[in-house]
Amino acid sequence: TSPFVHNSKTTASLHPVMEVTKENVHKLLVGINRYNPENLTILHSYVEQQANERTYDVEANLAVLKLYQFNPSLFQLNIVSIILMKALTNLPSNDFSLCRCLMEEDEQISRIFYLGELLETCNFVTFWEELAQNKDLSAKVNGFEESIRDLAKLLGGLNENELTEIANAKGWQRVDSNKIFLANQELNSNSKNMSFKFEIENLASIMGSG
Repeated sequence: TSPFVHNSKTTASLHPVMEVTKENVHKLLVGINRYNPENLTILHSYVEQQANERTYDVEANLAVLKLYQFNPSLFQLNIVSIILMKALTNLPSNDFSLCRCLMEEDEQISRIFYLGELLETCNFVTFWEELAQNKDLSAKVNGFEESIRDLAKLLGGLNENELTEIANAKGWQRVDSNKIFLANQELNSNSKNMSFKFEIENLASIMGSG
């Protein structure tokens, strides 16, 4: 039995009439049911909820992208854009790379991929310049710029001892006094490996203009 209340007149798709919750969504992602395209109505609402409420659920978002692979006619660019932008707010996790592996590029997605590349290499100065020209993307996700500034603070606001301690704990590779590669071990078995290059810069220059 679905955890959602459905419109009794609807047979082709699912229409929740109650708030979509993480618990209920995850009940839809168990076993083979996670590949049911009828779940997309609920999952789309859940993705938009994450963007509005500043919550995040990578498992559900990856399920959406996988369903698009199997059902390309159901692809929604706006939903994909939100998923990618939300994944960027969760750097330096591997979420963005996992999402990227599940899709092909188009013009708008390519813009987000480029923003991701800038963040993955900690090129914050260019990132803020590019984002200023792509405000339509950041506007999709409430608190996006604040989340990126938090990332900049994390990477740029650490002293030498704090940075070394975190690098050792997370298995990051220190290349020299100015560079650290944030190699993600979970991606070693995937077709697209990923590392983040952290170049230690002046904190004011990487935080953006407010």
